Amino acid sequence: MNQRFRKVKKGILYVLATFGLVSIIMFIGGLVADLRAFDETSGGYEPPYENFTGDPINFDELDQTNEGIVGRGYSVDILLNCTTGMISFEFFNQRFDFRAVSERAIAVHKPQEACIKRGFEPTFYEE
Repeated sequence: MNQRFRKVKKGILYVLATFGLVSIIMFIGGLVADLRAFDETSGGYEPPYENFTGDPINFDELDQTNEGIVGRGYSVDILLNCTTGMISFEFFNQRFDFRAVSERAIAVHKPQEACIKRGFEPTFYEE
């Protein structure tokens, strides 16, 4: 009986370890997919930030929060604070501030226009 219990215990351990490994791999895959899908542009890294390729972010497809605009992903949500211009990541209900919107992002994606369109008063750019 004792040996049978050990085999069952070992089998359960393998099942749980496999489930954990698959969960971690899926989370990392979702994170990579979220980050790649958020900004699909390349090039135009030097002022005046022209000659970029790809499609700028379509803010009309993203959700609105009390603070700004959020892109919902598989593993992580990417938030844009429409007042301060801070970009944050949120997963497991924990928010991590990443950085302020860059000059390139302002020129290419035009987040300030999307924020104004949604009724915010952005202060993260100068006209």
